[in-house]
Amino acid sequence: MSSSIIVLHDRDNVGICKVALPAGVLYAEKDVTLQRDIPALHKFAIRPIAQGEAILKYGQTIGFASQDIPAGEHVHVHNCIMGQLEKDYGFCEETKPTAFLPAEKRATFQGYKRLNGKVGTRNYVGIITTVNCSATVAKAIAQHFTFSGELEKYPHIDGVVAMTHDSGCGMRSDGEGYETLRRTFNGYARHPNFGGVMMVGLGCETMQIQRVMQECGLADSKTFTAYTIQDVGGTRLAIEKGIETLRAMLPLVNECQRETVPASELIIGLQCGGSDALSGVTANPALGIAGDILVRHGGTVILSETPEIFGAEHLLTRRAESPAIAQKLLDRISWWEDYTARNDFELNNNPSPGNKAGGLTTIIEKSLGAQAKSGSTNLTDVFLYGEDITTKGFVFMDSPGYDPVSATGQVASGAQILCFTTGRGSAFGCKPAPSIKLATNSKIFAHMNEDMDLNCGKVLDGEVTLEQNGQEIFEEILAVASGKKTKSELLGYGDNEFIPWKIGAVV
Repeated sequence: MSSSIIVLHDRDNVGICKVALPAGVLYAEKDVTLQRDIPALHKFAIRPIAQGEAILKYGQTIGFASQDIPAGEHVHVHNCIMGQLEKDYGFCEETKPTAFLPAEKRATFQGYKRLNGKVGTRNYVGIITTVNCSATVAKAIAQHFTFSGELEKYPHIDGVVAMTHDSGCGMRSDGEGYETLRRTFNGYARHPNFGGVMMVGLGCETMQIQRVMQECGLADSKTFTAYTIQDVGGTRLAIEKGIETLRAMLPLVNECQRETVPASELIIGLQCGGSDALSGVTANPALGIAGDILVRHGGTVILSETPEIFGAEHLLTRRAESPAIAQKLLDRISWWEDYTARNDFELNNNPSPGNKAGGLTTIIEKSLGAQAKSGSTNLTDVFLYGEDITTKGFVFMDSPGYDPVSATGQVASGAQILCFTTGRGSAFGCKPAPSIKLATNSKIFAHMNEDMDLNCGKVLDGEVTLEQNGQEIFEEILAVASGKKTKSELLGYGDNEFIPWKIGAVV
């Protein structure tokens, strides 16, 4: 990988330029001369490709030639289109036994044991708003504790955070949209990274607090409480009530301290954003290796962003542990095809302008690189957005490709840490689950060093192997789970990134 040109698979008919290369450069291994200037991370034909012929990268079809493409020609959106791709779903054909480590050899971390049996990696106090109308009150309460200095008395508490959003009313009181938002509230209310939770509503909204609590099986306790602004008499009184309530809760939350727990308690959300052509070459496969390691230690990894596996779902169905699990994944793909069609949208619109500038051409190419995060272990189950993860191993949770919405769902499903790969330099952080940022290339790692936690570009530079980089990521996960602050935490990210998925009309 040390040359300026990469060919990823023996079947490929395109190569990738690691750096911008001018016309006339010779790719000696194939005796091909570049016909024009090729931007960094973009593709060129390493042999002639006839009109209608499949364009191959990763040994897989990423699109079809819309015209004859001579050897050495730039291959991108001007001459590569989606076309009709036939997929061999091969249900369960590549499933294999997982080599779990014996209990005595499994890794551990320092986490917070909760009464519900789950384990946290952080110890926040959360204020969950059931509707946008209570956002101002929730933020005022959180800001009081942030700026008053009261938290200094509680060294085992990471902070008080207000989870505000722009929904909760003007929606149906049943159906997909309601259930999705309710699952999100339930997941956050029970999340092990919260030592205490307070739920605040307005009082007249669609998402009625008492109904939500009843449906979720939530009840008032010393570390969970709920009220509405209208019930207590208005904004000022609601803020005062919230402050007094949390003052009583903080000493109890502070009593919880870190202790040694097995890595099998970890649930990691896999994310990628600001992807480039190297995402599927360095950071994503390295993260996949780290996920494989965690699965062998008994833990769980969540792949999501359903539109960003479109075109690569056959690689996951082949690893499903049962035909029923494979079909559950295809059912979610079908739902998305219908969802985008009725909203006058196409799944191939998913690659962003930044993705395309970074060398990605079609959603299939992006998806093939994105699914590399999933590693190589069996697909053990498929879950709805924000649904409680009840299966160990590698699982899939349905979500949009928009990172903050997808991450919110993964946290609601139980992820205590996010691992986020980026090639263009995505700026994202999350509360209550810390986000580890993995740079796909050394250039962006150096350029945005204050935002990036690990450099996966070292693989491309020949400094480490993918396996070594995957082990490094796994060790970083354990360190962050034990309290090491991520770059996004140090920068203060996470107070504005709670964005539940809105499905359905707003009326």
